[in-house]
Amino acid sequence: MKSILFKLMTKFTTLTDEEQRAIAEDILVEEYKKGTVLLRQGDVPTKCYFVLKGCVRQYSIDEAGKEVTSNFYTEEQGVSIFNRHQQNNPSAYTLSCLEDCVLVVGDLDAEKDMLHKHSQLETMIRMMVEETLGEVQDEWTSFIASTPEERYRALLRKRPHLVSRVPQHQLASYLGMTPESLSRIKKRIHTSG
Repeated sequence: MKSILFKLMTKFTTLTDEEQRAIAEDILVEEYKKGTVLLRQGDVPTKCYFVLKGCVRQYSIDEAGKEVTSNFYTEEQGVSIFNRHQQNNPSAYTLSCLEDCVLVVGDLDAEKDMLHKHSQLETMIRMMVEETLGEVQDEWTSFIASTPEERYRALLRKRPHLVSRVPQHQLASYLGMTPESLSRIKKRIHTSG
């Protein structure tokens, strides 16, 4: 599993193999069972995660009591709550494991020590965040201008693995439609080839 970390460190840093091994020894990797809640909506986040294996769902409960899925994090994706720097700011989201997961676990209180000890990690994290933020901005722009069918087709192009890994009602929520609408769209696409 740590081979993924070495790949990312090689891509985003100029660390030697020895430095990479030292960092890998300092990194906490944990296994979580399907259904494990990593963070509850309303709790103050104390950890961030990086997915080595599995799928983590980010969702919230709206005022009407409805679950609204806002993201799925899969292999080689970081899971972080970005308003965490505001002291005691509760999370607007719940993070839950949809599958058995292997995650790098970062303790937000220990983050500064780790970055001080391994200064290139800060550069690596910044570059990864910038890359991800650019993708998120592009996806959001496309999402709000798309029809539900276009959203589903985009998902099939960009993240086809989610279709078989995520329950349909959660996928529909993520795409901003009802499960019935998603079912009709899938049938129409399948029928038209």
